[in-house]
Amino acid sequence: MKNEKAIVVFSGGQDSTTCLFWAKKNFKEVEAVTFDYGQRHIAELECARRIAADLAIQHHVLDMSLLNQLAPNALTRKDIKVEEKEGELPSTFVPGRNLLFLSFAGVLASQVAAKHIITGVCETDFSGYPDCRDQFVKSLNVTLNLSMDSQFVIHTPLMWLNKAETWKLADELGALEYVRKQTLTCYEGVIADGCGECPACRLRKRGLEDYLAERQGV
Repeated sequence: MKNEKAIVVFSGGQDSTTCLFWAKKNFKEVEAVTFDYGQRHIAELECARRIAADLAIQHHVLDMSLLNQLAPNALTRKDIKVEEKEGELPSTFVPGRNLLFLSFAGVLASQVAAKHIITGVCETDFSGYPDCRDQFVKSLNVTLNLSMDSQFVIHTPLMWLNKAETWKLADELGALEYVRKQTLTCYEGVIADGCGECPACRLRKRGLEDYLAERQGV
């Protein structure tokens, strides 16, 4: 892989930024693709652009506004509350998002001669999103290859990691402080440690605390 090219599906958040550093370590050439789907906070796009520029990564921003029209939810509508109810998908679930993102990433990869697509989806610490499952990614990988008669490989470096282990990976890549201070995970659009109250911030904070305690031998 060291001599090959990869595309990272990139949001500017903790997970995708960790994947970006992972890709930089494992591939000769790396590009990033971010999707503008009318997400709740424009700060997400601005954060992704800034990080890509900072790391000297070729960055593509693709218009996916149709997804906003098709899938009203808490990530695309400020008037919809971020909430999680037992037995239901969270209000932050965007139907078809990863299906479309990875499909369009595949089309872009074919245009820039990249055979590797990297995404930060995870089946360990996730909100029950069906399109974050390993089974879905493997299925789509086969479909992409059949649809374009190609041999793409979709990589999921975080698939079996919990949040503490994701922080550990960032640390091993020499990027823990960068990821902590420069990324945007918060549903309220607050960079770095975020608002501290939304589900994404609580998960991120708990993972960081667990990893730091482990590192310190507590």
